[in-house]
Amino acid sequence: MSAGDEATALGGEDDSDLSDLERTSVRTPAEVRRVAFAGGIGTLIEYYDFALYGYVSTIIAPLFFPSDDPITSLLAVLAVFAVSYVVRPIGGIFFGWVGDQYGRRKALLVTVIGIGLANTAIGLLPTYAVAGVLAPILLVCIRFLQGFFAGGEVGGAATVIAEAAPPGQRARYGAFTPMGTNGGFAIAAAAVGIVSGVLATDQLNTWGWRIPFLVGLPLTIVCYIARRSLPDIDKNISLGKHGFPLLSTLQSHPKSLLQATALGIGVQGAAYIGSTFVSIYLVTNLHYARSPVYWITAAVTLVAVGLMPFTGRLADRIGTLKVAAIGLVGYAAVTYPAFLLMGVGSLALAAFGYVLIMVNMAFLQVASFTVTPQLFPREVRYTGTALATNLSVVIAGGTAPYVATWLVRQTNDLRSPYYFVALTCGIGLIAVATMWKRTRISSEA
Repeated sequence: MSAGDEATALGGEDDSDLSDLERTSVRTPAEVRRVAFAGGIGTLIEYYDFALYGYVSTIIAPLFFPSDDPITSLLAVLAVFAVSYVVRPIGGIFFGWVGDQYGRRKALLVTVIGIGLANTAIGLLPTYAVAGVLAPILLVCIRFLQGFFAGGEVGGAATVIAEAAPPGQRARYGAFTPMGTNGGFAIAAAAVGIVSGVLATDQLNTWGWRIPFLVGLPLTIVCYIARRSLPDIDKNISLGKHGFPLLSTLQSHPKSLLQATALGIGVQGAAYIGSTFVSIYLVTNLHYARSPVYWITAAVTLVAVGLMPFTGRLADRIGTLKVAAIGLVGYAAVTYPAFLLMGVGSLALAAFGYVLIMVNMAFLQVASFTVTPQLFPREVRYTGTALATNLSVVIAGGTAPYVATWLVRQTNDLRSPYYFVALTCGIGLIAVATMWKRTRISSEA
């Protein structure tokens, strides 16, 4: 990718002439939409599966980690939530290698099958009362497998969409990736909301929590069919001619990897506080009823998803880095007041505070998933995008619910999770600033 290409890709209104992203067999608008849909629905499955675990954590905590202290049980479950993310970079490296060496399609078909089967397995696990210590061991093992397959999913989806999208429209199609991720969160929240609203508490705690996990299997089948019917996304991409992509990425593109990871830390830290921790926080710390909280989570997430096509178009007009900065500054500015609103005691005000946080997601995630693949040349794009995404998830995403819960417990300050958001947004803004400087220098070169 040339200096001029980087400049237009990252910061400007005109991002035409990105030759590395145009060498794909996807040409017609209908084919581009099919690629975007298949990529988006795959990320929906991934985040549906991962979000489910977070949303049912307060239910399954005593089932797998019984303790006299419910917060101790919850922290144990959230530790498993965080640990499962540790393996994601390994999955990103492996499936990045597959995608860059043997084809994007092969990698994306395997990842969605693996994620779906692991999710279904969680719904079939015995609890501690039935299997003793084997139950949490099996839970950890399955979450590791789930993390491994998930490591190759979202980076791959962002890559194929970026390569298929036409110049000048990359952000509006790139929006399909975060629309899928957050759509997964919304559907997961709705699924848990339905079962918690329909079933009695004892039914929910004994067997009802399993239903949303088992529902993930037919969703996986739908995604697999969508991806099998894709046009030949690998036809005009040279594969298997560039050595081991991880080494090439580390040796030749360390700055791009560092920038993408730092931006991802801003994205993931803020996003996981909003999409996963807040629902736990509202139930556990503020003692709102569980069922309406799940429905509010689904609704506010859908608000963010509904805004993403518009923020994608905005990014195509004014530049993705400007839109990323809007999202990061917005998170840093409104999260603390939002936590204050949540603590007033009104569920309506809590919902409004939740919306204030989640609106920023529509700006930040669309920009991030559009920018990141364009930081890497095509021969290592899958690897670079997946590795940066997963490193940032490990550092700031999977740890977010645990760190936020720990902060509240240690400080007795219900607003203390804000400081985690502020820190990660600051790191993200530093990344945007360096990309902006790089863009300006490249434009003048």
